[in-house]
Amino acid sequence: MDKFESIRAFTQVVEAKGFAAAARKMQMSRSAVNKLVINLENQLGVQLLYRTTRQVTLTDSGKAFYERCIDILAELEEAELAVSQQHREPKGILKINAPMSFGISYLGSKVAEFMIRYTDIKIQLTLEDRFVDPISEGYDLVIRIGAPPNSPSLVVHHLAIIPRIICAAPSYLQARGIPSEPNQLKKHYCLHYGYLTTGCHWQLISEEKQERVSIDGAFCSNNGEVLRDAAIKGLGIVMLPNFMVKQALEQGKLQIILPDYHPPKLALCVIYPINRQLSTKVQLFTQFLQESFACHF
Repeated sequence: MDKFESIRAFTQVVEAKGFAAAARKMQMSRSAVNKLVINLENQLGVQLLYRTTRQVTLTDSGKAFYERCIDILAELEEAELAVSQQHREPKGILKINAPMSFGISYLGSKVAEFMIRYTDIKIQLTLEDRFVDPISEGYDLVIRIGAPPNSPSLVVHHLAIIPRIICAAPSYLQARGIPSEPNQLKKHYCLHYGYLTTGCHWQLISEEKQERVSIDGAFCSNNGEVLRDAAIKGLGIVMLPNFMVKQALEQGKLQIILPDYHPPKLALCVIYPINRQLSTKVQLFTQFLQESFACHF
């Protein structure tokens, strides 16, 4: 018996929440679908589903196997599409992970535009600021701001370069003074992004030299919007991507300091597993983002 057919039957039962609904969707008899799932359980030597007269639920083993089955079937679908040249009608689920602040400010509207253009693609977008490994965590692609990983298992596409700005609230600068050179930052409260690989140091570049300054402060976070809001409240000096502080600067809530010194710029990248290179959905979305953010920052 075809194992892939059994896997498809199993996933359909899970998604349809029952054998009868899955059978209708697959245009098969209920007994035939049940036989396929039983055969799969026998081959694996584990029970995948709890069956009652009212409902079907996954066992713990079934949950783990279902997650892997979704990825397997998605890859098989992409391979079939690539071979059959059906690139003009991409279908299926695209699982994306992106940073929280960037996702809220920019990516959400772009995803909506993409879905209007490709109506048969479904998007599952997760926003979080921690480092995400697309391979181990099952994402089709991730979007990250910062130094991209160097791995032969991952493909990296650069989308844009994002400047960073050092700034603080006028109230803080009035109370503590305005630093005129990087070394004076040591005497100030600096709001630190918790996941920076440089630790509690800021790297600053001028036309003449490059400096690495130790910073100190009572507050750090792994979310830029939290740091920005803390800076606006007068808690200290912050170094953030320009898109996070642009509005606050225009409104006078924050003020640029050390204008002759610039932190290293950040790379906005799309990263996906090398086995997604044949994926029409991944390639289309990557190209869409390249077009959308080429001259944005």
